[in-house]
Amino acid sequence: MDQNRLLKGIGASPGVTIGKVVIVDHGHPDFSHYRLSSENEIREEIACLHKALNESKEQLIKAKEEVGKRNVQEAKSIIDTHILILQDKILINSAVEKIKNEQVDAAWALKSTMQELKKNVADLSDEYMQERTSDIDYIEKRILRNLAGKKPEIISKAGEKIIIVANDLSPADTANLNVQEVLGFVTESGGKTSHTAIMARALKIPSVVGLKNVMLAAKNGDTLIIDGIHGVVIINPDAETLRKYQQKKDQHEEFERRLLKYKDLASESTDGFRMNLMANIEIVEEVASVVDYGAEGIGLFRTEFLYINKHELPTEGELFTIFKNAAEKISPRPLTIRTLDIGGDKFISHVDVADEMNPVMGLRAIRFCLKEVPIFKTQLRAILRASAFGKVKIMFPMISCVEEVRQIKKIMEDVKKELQKEKKEFDPDLEIGIMVEVPSSATIADLLAKEVQFFSIGTNDLIQYLLAIDRVNEQVSYLYEPLHPAVLRLLRRIIDSAHDNGIPVAMCGEMAGEPIYIPILLGLGIDELSMNPIAILAAKKVLRSLEFKQCKMVVDKLFEFSTAAEIKDFLLKETKKYYKNLNLTSTENQLKL
Repeated sequence: MDQNRLLKGIGASPGVTIGKVVIVDHGHPDFSHYRLSSENEIREEIACLHKALNESKEQLIKAKEEVGKRNVQEAKSIIDTHILILQDKILINSAVEKIKNEQVDAAWALKSTMQELKKNVADLSDEYMQERTSDIDYIEKRILRNLAGKKPEIISKAGEKIIIVANDLSPADTANLNVQEVLGFVTESGGKTSHTAIMARALKIPSVVGLKNVMLAAKNGDTLIIDGIHGVVIINPDAETLRKYQQKKDQHEEFERRLLKYKDLASESTDGFRMNLMANIEIVEEVASVVDYGAEGIGLFRTEFLYINKHELPTEGELFTIFKNAAEKISPRPLTIRTLDIGGDKFISHVDVADEMNPVMGLRAIRFCLKEVPIFKTQLRAILRASAFGKVKIMFPMISCVEEVRQIKKIMEDVKKELQKEKKEFDPDLEIGIMVEVPSSATIADLLAKEVQFFSIGTNDLIQYLLAIDRVNEQVSYLYEPLHPAVLRLLRRIIDSAHDNGIPVAMCGEMAGEPIYIPILLGLGIDELSMNPIAILAAKKVLRSLEFKQCKMVVDKLFEFSTAAEIKDFLLKETKKYYKNLNLTSTENQLKL
């Protein structure tokens, strides 16, 4: 038996745990595919497909009831999405038509239909939306298991303390788990926004995802260590490694207990500089965890998931209900809703959008909305109506010029007049802001700041566009560098331009949620950071240990260096002072990367 086999993946939910492996294999069942030779066989295959669809729906409804008993709202929302996919008439009809026209068995027809749908989602540039292919995968596997006559797998027995190792897990898969007995999740696929990660964070158990071939490396009954902080898994550790990680586990749990005391404390530096710490969310059900982690509001509510791969557009009423619900739940804290940030070819079939060579830089986000004004107006009407129930703000993505902002404002005025005429309430002083995420908007930030009430810097796209790097391309992703001198200079330009014009600046990209960057962002004078809710308490602890004046001096020094390597070396020396006694041990390691 190999000892101390170390595998590196993505830390999706923090914490350290040690337990016994249970392998859960939810792969595709094997089928012998065949051609149909008669009308009777075609009718039988269609009937088998409908039977499997109904069984899948019943299983999901039961799973939703189980997670509802535990009050895990995140899981209920995800299962609702899976039920909606199951009920999609166009999807079902497509599979049925393949059985009829191509004379293939139900399993083959389903796989072919799902493959087309997954390709549409995978082509999206947004990491969160790409990971929604897992939704389609879950549904496909569940239907295929029912077609094959396989019963749902029982994952654990009473009294067992286990770590689940799987290719991936859906909330429905975990519905019958005793959360007191499951110590952690390890999956081969997924990322920080995958459903396994969302569930692990909701259940507050350690998780590592994206760990390729872990199902081959680990066996049932193996002892396994999960380090969800650093994304490390160790299979069959020796006694010394076990002792070391048990100590890390104790230290992390003590650190988490200490962090809780920061929940209701002010988000400010030692010399009184205030920086609001907000949360990014995708679904309304995440609002509960936003409050639990002491966020001062929602700095980014993504709305793409309400549209993606829908053959029917969400109605104004449906959108209004969702936005109103979020506004009421987070009130009196603010809710910033970002308008649609994908291209029309990804969510609706009857919008005529031409194929594009490079859709990431094509007709997407605000460009699509300004072309498809009725779709845009529907979303604006829903957001404006929701603003009567809380402190709502609207944020527009991928702005590249002043003309776009002026077009938006004109459409907004038209929508307000319509609502006034219909006697529908809204906040007449609702603030509008823009995402600064393309180099052109950063360069003319001083002009754009005269048009809006706030900026939010989207560092993920801004860095990617500025450095001409595809961060999901493994060949060049190493060049994605937030500490590149060009990035820091552009950030300073954006922030100074906003402040010179009297408006605040937020940041909602990945850079905002990393503690190692907080001294820099504080020194640059940024007003607000928006991040995954789970990162807020650690960020608050770091912020409350820093002195704004000192951080400003450090940042001023950074602009004397010519390379990211020089900046990292300098920061490594400086941050050792700031992070002393904070137990944020990943700081030095990240700066050394």
